[in-house]
Amino acid sequence: MVFWLISTPKDETHQQQWSRLAENTKPMANVMKFNLPNLKVGTLDALMSLSDDLAKLDQFTELIMVKVYNYMANALEENDLQKLPEYTKANNKDLRSYCNSFVWDVAKFPTKVSIKDIHDIIAKNMTKIEKDFKTKSTTYNNLRSNLAQHEKKETGSLVTRNLGPIVNEEDFVTSSEYLVTVCVVVPKQGYKEWEGSYWKLADFVVPESSKRILEEGDQALYTVTMFRKTLDAFKNNAREKKFVVRDFQYSKDKINQQQNEITNLQKAKIKAYVPLIRWLKGNFSEAFVNWIHVKALRLFTESVLRYGLPATFMTAVLEPNKKSEKKLREKLHVLYSNLDKSAAEGPEMGDIPGVFMAGDYYPYVYFDINTAFVEAAREF
Repeated sequence: MVFWLISTPKDETHQQQWSRLAENTKPMANVMKFNLPNLKVGTLDALMSLSDDLAKLDQFTELIMVKVYNYMANALEENDLQKLPEYTKANNKDLRSYCNSFVWDVAKFPTKVSIKDIHDIIAKNMTKIEKDFKTKSTTYNNLRSNLAQHEKKETGSLVTRNLGPIVNEEDFVTSSEYLVTVCVVVPKQGYKEWEGSYWKLADFVVPESSKRILEEGDQALYTVTMFRKTLDAFKNNAREKKFVVRDFQYSKDKINQQQNEITNLQKAKIKAYVPLIRWLKGNFSEAFVNWIHVKALRLFTESVLRYGLPATFMTAVLEPNKKSEKKLREKLHVLYSNLDKSAAEGPEMGDIPGVFMAGDYYPYVYFDINTAFVEAAREF
């Protein structure tokens, strides 16, 4: 979704002025009034400086908001993804409704203070959201990463997988000072050779001690028992035959510990998930509300700088039909070219699609609200 915020000087026939805009833009766009309060202007010099600060705050606020949204889209469990539209609202309204029925939030952004003070309130809000987001996302990322590393060891090929859940205690000699049982991964084409000659790979390998534990795909896991002193020689000779001796010693305590680690990480992730999503949901709403108020501040500030004082101008939010944006821009040009001759005499249409001058300068004050990040995250 893309919304256009515009303002024009208010004339004596304000109602006719509004009706003219609404009639001339049908059916190219949905047009609604964008209600701005009377804000404390201060000096024009201060307002010019603030205009640059607001542009930077606009970028900063959007950046943090998009980060929160994208992280939420990525963090949601698969069975919760369909709830993403419910989790990405602004003051309990869907984003379209919030933009099309914008009402200045006096409680959060009091109009009795200066525009600079409102700028600082929003900057403080967004800085806190950014700081908290970094902390919460880092903590959850570490939790997910640790769990993924442990779970990865439970999958994959027999060459890399954790063998604890596969083997049993009775498959191993565990009470001998001199004997050791090792696990060996044998490729399918080597089964016959292994079973017919494994005891010849080194001295002191116990004959008939090999046991096939698991066959999976093109590999099988065998155990074999030998004297500890011959283990290094056995490993070297097995390697030459493409037999992989796993670095694994059976320990019931260690196996239980590893399983407990996975269980604890899974529980910790589940415990952290709901509060995290709740925080992301609430702070996406907060960030979006702050962002639209920054847009409103920019619209007001630029309108005063363009049209002067007193601050009397008509403001509107337009939601263009995707296929009608160029025609809509042309119609607005016809309606308002008298407001600024330099903008009206810009490049011909087609030089810059939908734009009369390089950049976003038009005869009327214009800013956009682009929520394309919502569609991009959903596609991702």
